[in-house]
Amino acid sequence: MAELQNLFSVRGKVACVTGASSGLGRQAATVLAQAGARVIGVARRSVALADWRASADGDTAAITFDVSDRDRLADLADELIKPFGAPDILVHAAGVNTRQAADDVTYEGWDATLNLNLTSPFFLSQHLVPSMKDKGWGRIVNFASLQTTRAFPGGIAYGASKAGIGQLTRAMAEAWSPFGITANAIGPGFFQTELTAAVFEDPTRAAGNAAQTCIGRNGELDDLDGPLIFLCSDASAYVTGQVLMVDGGFTAK
Repeated sequence: MAELQNLFSVRGKVACVTGASSGLGRQAATVLAQAGARVIGVARRSVALADWRASADGDTAAITFDVSDRDRLADLADELIKPFGAPDILVHAAGVNTRQAADDVTYEGWDATLNLNLTSPFFLSQHLVPSMKDKGWGRIVNFASLQTTRAFPGGIAYGASKAGIGQLTRAMAEAWSPFGITANAIGPGFFQTELTAAVFEDPTRAAGNAAQTCIGRNGELDDLDGPLIFLCSDASAYVTGQVLMVDGGFTAK
């Protein structure tokens, strides 16, 4: 039993989680800290980030930073090393959905969406991969979406970014897995977060989404915990380049 527990252990690992101030990012940062990882939460909202840290168990640090500022990602990479050393685990949970209809998409909305959801995860990873290579061990977890493979109204920019995450995950695996670094993605179904507030404000729509799943309900935040720990631990050592849908079977129907 002890060996099996070690297989899923992240104790002592250093984890960086972007988007840690709310939603799925906050849940990811919280559960990794509870599991014994030393977690650096990154988000642009300092008050919400401080609230996460105050409520989290374990060794944590917080860096207020807008990861969409790609010209300063090298500076962020330097800051991430200071609390606990170079990260072993990198979880890209920061994201935005402008919900602009196709006819109304603006250059500004498109660029903001692609930059935060797709560009930043690659370039931040690129900055941190050298230290993972030196250790011969690393875990990168991206956040995909139902819209990685499905088209939803008002989601053309968001969907393009999340479809890109699917291919980015595969390409990261091809480039970096020979060095002991796995790259995978979690594809959440409908979870009640700030990003999906518009969906859950409509009870009929929320119920319809629940009915679309095989399980018959929308996601609860702790439904994320097991898949995340799996992808961040040695249990997934031979799993790379995959998108694990945590959607209650939404995409199976």
